[in-house]
Amino acid sequence: MLAFLKRLFGLDAPSEPEQDPMKKFLIVGLGNIGPKYDNTRHNIGFAVADSLALRHEATFESKKLGDIAKFRIKGRQLILLKPSTYMNLSGKAVSYWLKQEKIPLENLLVITDDLNLPFGSIRLKKKGSDGGHNGLKDIQATLNTTSYNRFRFGISDKFSKGRQVDYVLSEWTEDEQNALKERLPISADAIESFALAGMDHTMNNFNGK
Repeated sequence: MLAFLKRLFGLDAPSEPEQDPMKKFLIVGLGNIGPKYDNTRHNIGFAVADSLALRHEATFESKKLGDIAKFRIKGRQLILLKPSTYMNLSGKAVSYWLKQEKIPLENLLVITDDLNLPFGSIRLKKKGSDGGHNGLKDIQATLNTTSYNRFRFGISDKFSKGRQVDYVLSEWTEDEQNALKERLPISADAIESFALAGMDHTMNNFNGK
């Protein structure tokens, strides 16, 4: 009866208009959960997602398979995801949230570290191989495609032979941390450009920056 009276007198809370799926974007920052990974090179995806959330005063909440933050910008809704599955099982979280939010694959952007790029450089691509990156490898296997947008952030390859794992799981140097103060805002700019202007425009304007 209470529900009926609320409807009768227009006291129901107004429902949010359904979001156009083409205006929703899933931005996935790859990384490993836990304090010991917080400031490591392998977690640059988390750092970029955190930087973007901070800019828009969006707060992450623990949800199924990851932490989620949402905000709107010029009619677009960006959903930030930091998977809680650990790097090697990232695909499960990506697949779940694409379906949960009804987001088309072309509106997915995955942020990851890249040993083959100079520190701080950005390279956006519409598709490609996993490049030996276990997070991308699992996403590719789960989605059954290599055709999804990715944002590679260079961490350089300044490690001695056989020390790759130690290098990617080690913390940034003081010089790198200082440089990140400039590189993270540029990364956030690139992601906003992806949502507002499209991947082609963003690649032209940010690749190599």
